[in-house]
Amino acid sequence: MDKPLDLLAIGLTTIDITVHPVASLPEGEGGQLVETIALSPAGTAGGTALVARALGLEVAIAAAVGADPQGQLVQSMFYAAGVDTSLLEIDRERPTSTTVLPIRPNGDRPNWHMMGASIFAPVTDAVVAASRRAAAVHWAAVGFPGVAGHGAGLLREARAGGAFTSCDLIAPTDAAQADLDALLPHVDLFMPSLAEVRALAGTDDPVEGAHRFIARGAGGCLVKMGAKGALLVLPELQVHAPAHRIDPVDTTSCGDSLCAGFLTARRRGMDEASALRFAVATAAQVALGVGTLGRLDGYDSTLAFMRDVPTTGEAR
Repeated sequence: MDKPLDLLAIGLTTIDITVHPVASLPEGEGGQLVETIALSPAGTAGGTALVARALGLEVAIAAAVGADPQGQLVQSMFYAAGVDTSLLEIDRERPTSTTVLPIRPNGDRPNWHMMGASIFAPVTDAVVAASRRAAAVHWAAVGFPGVAGHGAGLLREARAGGAFTSCDLIAPTDAAQADLDALLPHVDLFMPSLAEVRALAGTDDPVEGAHRFIARGAGGCLVKMGAKGALLVLPELQVHAPAHRIDPVDTTSCGDSLCAGFLTARRRGMDEASALRFAVATAAQVALGVGTLGRLDGYDSTLAFMRDVPTTGEAR
């Protein structure tokens, strides 16, 4: 409970049930054989925590699961991976947030999602205490009712204590937009997707959108751009990292893994441009397999992937 943390991830934590490939739903009560069905902890906090741990960081997850089999599975899988679950609350009134994802052969990922305990998890005194011993705090609970009004204070205190603070969201809702006004002045790096930039900043230009978030108080902005890689915009710096040339299988957790990759690389001492490339390489490995970790195989393998696998910005 008292050991230093490289990363504290706070917010959405789910269990993902991923099925691949699913070209169509069977008619009536028919069935189909598939290649893979994977179960894994996921979510903007849960997925980031699991990937960062796989990359070698000391990580804790602050969220909630239900007192149900899904919650027991999430706890056991985090524990097996070495993620600190002492801040993972058990909510006996709500189920564990669960998502079923039938992944189409072309990589599309429709889903069925059951809202659950995660979005109602409170910020407890123990979570605040953990934020004081974390080198980085990743806030992935934007707009959640359980933490309403508490995020800015926690991030402000963590940042004052020397933590690097980052922020991600699950959906660009009105509640999220309002929450960001309070949060962004205490965030070193906001990490939205390009679609979220369009919805929240009202522009298709990721650079312009990033500067609008910076004007609202964010220290910088990392825009996740899918097949176009990622863009890092700071007040005095702009860096683009192109995507790797891969045939993606499951892109469900790519955004969360990109966040984890950047935070890991930064913790390991990489400069901004190298950290962004490492983050893109992390997401690419996740996209090559099914589930939150995909084919990710640790920090050293990611360095090799970043070095050896061509990007869309390189000649064949």
